[in-house]
Amino acid sequence: MIRIAIANQKGGVGKTTTTINVATALAAIGWRVLLVDLDPQGNASTGLGIEQSDRENSSYELLTGEADLEQCAVSTAIPQLDIIPATQDLSGAEVELVEFEQRTHRLKNALDNVPANHWDVCVIDCPPSLGLLTLNALVAVDSLLVPLQCEFFALEGLSQLLQTVERVQNRFNADLSIIGVVLTMYDRRNRLTEQVSDDVRACLGQLVFGTVIPRNVRLSEAPSHGLPALVYDHKCAGSEAYISLARELIGRMPDRKVAA
Repeated sequence: MIRIAIANQKGGVGKTTTTINVATALAAIGWRVLLVDLDPQGNASTGLGIEQSDRENSSYELLTGEADLEQCAVSTAIPQLDIIPATQDLSGAEVELVEFEQRTHRLKNALDNVPANHWDVCVIDCPPSLGLLTLNALVAVDSLLVPLQCEFFALEGLSQLLQTVERVQNRFNADLSIIGVVLTMYDRRNRLTEQVSDDVRACLGQLVFGTVIPRNVRLSEAPSHGLPALVYDHKCAGSEAYISLARELIGRMPDRKVAA
C-alpha cells in the first residue's frame, strides 16, 4: 500500500481540500483509497459527509490502540474511498502519546497490520503543526505532498518543514521523500503570486508540480455540503486542477499500487 502524507505546519493553505480531492480523484479511477484524518478539527471527515455519530472509532482510538484500523475505517459516499475520521479527542493525543512506547510509530504500526491488498493507497491529512501527530504521519509514510500557498511567508514555512523532514529521515524513516510541492490559492491577477511561484520553482525545480490550484469559490463551498469539489462541481476550475494534479501525482508514485 502506497502511503502519502499531506502536510504543512501553516494553516489555511488548502491542505485538507487537497487531501479530500486527491483521494477522490484516485478513487474515481478505481484505486481503493484509505484517507486517515489526523487533524483534531476533523475537517476532512466533515468534508466527506461523515457525521459525528459515525465517528465512534476514530484516529484517536487507532493511535491509542483502543481499536484497530479496520474497526476505525468508515465508508464514504465516494465508491472505493474509506476514511478513518477524526474527533476532538485527538487534540489530547499529543500529550497522551508521550507516555506510550514507540509513540512516534503508532500510526506506522497500525498501517503495517493492514491485510494485504485491502487498499491501494493511504492518504493522510495532517494537522497544521509539526507535533507528534504529524511526526506519526511522517514516520508511517513513503512520501510527503506539500501544499504551499502563494504568499509572502510561504518559503519560510517551507524551510521549516524541509528541516523537519530531514530530521525524520535521519532518526526515524530513512525512506521518507517529498513527492512534490503543489502551489495553492493561485491568483494570476496578483503579481505576488507569480513572484512566489517563480521563487519556489527556482528553489525546488522539478519537485514543484506543474499544476497549480487556483482560488475558486466552488472549492470553498463544497465542504459545507459534505462533498469533495470533484463531486460538488466537477467542471469548476478547482476540480479540473485537482484532476490534473492527481494525474501528475500518479506519474510520480512508486510502481506498487497493490503492494502490501
